[in-house]
Amino acid sequence: MPFAIGCDVGSQSLKAVVLSPDGEILATAGSPYQMIHKHSGWADQEPGWYIRALGEAVHEAVAAAGIDPADVVVIGLASQVDGVVPIGRNRQALRDAIIWLDRRAVDEAESLRRSVGVTTAFARTGLNIDATHTGPKIMWLRKHEPETFAAAVSMPSVGGFLLAWMTGEIAQDHANASSTLFYDISTRDYSPAMLGAAGIDPAMMPQIRNSTDVVGTLLPEAAEILGLTTRCQVVVGTGDEHGACVGAGGVTRDVVVDIAGTAEPVCVGSDRPLIDETGLVETHAHAVPDFYLIENPGFVSGGNTLWLADVLGTTQGRVFELAQQSEPGARGVRFVPALSGAMAPRWNDLMRGAFYGLGMNHGPADLARAVVEGNAFAFTDIVRRLRQLGLGGRIRIVGGGRRSEFSLVAKATLAGCAVDRVTTEETTAVGGAMLAAVGVGLFGSIPECVDAVVQVAPDPTEPDPALKDTLEAAYGEYRTLYDTLEASFAAGVA
Repeated sequence: MPFAIGCDVGSQSLKAVVLSPDGEILATAGSPYQMIHKHSGWADQEPGWYIRALGEAVHEAVAAAGIDPADVVVIGLASQVDGVVPIGRNRQALRDAIIWLDRRAVDEAESLRRSVGVTTAFARTGLNIDATHTGPKIMWLRKHEPETFAAAVSMPSVGGFLLAWMTGEIAQDHANASSTLFYDISTRDYSPAMLGAAGIDPAMMPQIRNSTDVVGTLLPEAAEILGLTTRCQVVVGTGDEHGACVGAGGVTRDVVVDIAGTAEPVCVGSDRPLIDETGLVETHAHAVPDFYLIENPGFVSGGNTLWLADVLGTTQGRVFELAQQSEPGARGVRFVPALSGAMAPRWNDLMRGAFYGLGMNHGPADLARAVVEGNAFAFTDIVRRLRQLGLGGRIRIVGGGRRSEFSLVAKATLAGCAVDRVTTEETTAVGGAMLAAVGVGLFGSIPECVDAVVQVAPDPTEPDPALKDTLEAAYGEYRTLYDTLEASFAAGVA
């Protein structure tokens, strides 16, 4: 019986799943790694860590599934977006990966703003000119590490690096390419104008192919490390939030996928590129061929509750327990979820988080409730903007955030619609497996695979009319607070 493997190459670990040809998830496994922070705002990872973790996770998943490794016919990755791994002629990494969290390329992003213009760049690429995107990081390498840049034959994403290591082929899918700032969303190809403005040779960029395309089979070294055979095929794969959307069934324009983790991308599919003149949501290519993903790539949300847990000397789970001991509206306490800059209601690197309305009568429970509600308010900013653009309908949530029912009630109430919990575990890795399975014909199409694989809880979280007025009032206060603080930060006051 033929099986597919999908992997989530994340920021803190790599996870693997085994998918059967009838859509059953047979086993999951994971292997952790770390980040390197050499300077403030920098974030790197050793490419060798990805290879080690990939081998460990695949070995463990295959063993747990109890299948013959020779029966694994295909593997697909859904990997962290906005990273870059320069590779040389032998397809080996020339330095550590500069990952999505890294913000060292601020000057390079500003250079693109001056040479192209924010409005022109957004209309062409669908993206905000931001240091998190891959293009400015490639420009940084050219300026600050010229020897590495000169030795590189290509600048693939993290997933693109692993694809080259597995198969010898250098490629990335439209989803990863569309997050470079060098991709034209209208032509669905690299933009000569953007590459020219950045001074980057188009030959340095990986070939763009569909996520479900088979690029080859495992090279002997890769097959040995993964414990698979050289007959195992490899598809191009996609980005992590794109894979999560596939794994959640977010492959149409009427399903919003809320990926509630450390950061919280909020995404919806579209059959055409859309330009949000406010810049709150970007337009990326989807993992689904010839489709688009309209998304806010991820305001920090779970990271806020984790931060508060550290401050209070407790666990993240305890923060949610404390929050339920307060009242809706957190007894007047408001929190702006911008501890590392803001991505909602507007992108602003200079913004920082804040509590407001504190009195002697407030305690940890009120702080916890304010943080949870602040996250819900940022989510609301995005969902309401998507609706203004004519997108969205029901909401599906994946990730750790789906486990807090009272948090889901706040989201459902402010969104004015039900929130469905996707019960499929390791959704991102599952999305990678689904793309792989479609690529080799185990399923005839992505929608067919969604019907077979994706599971949604039968009891959706409905809006609570009794909370609506309180939460709407608190949301209004949050927006006023954000506007006031943003003006203060812009003036250098706060």
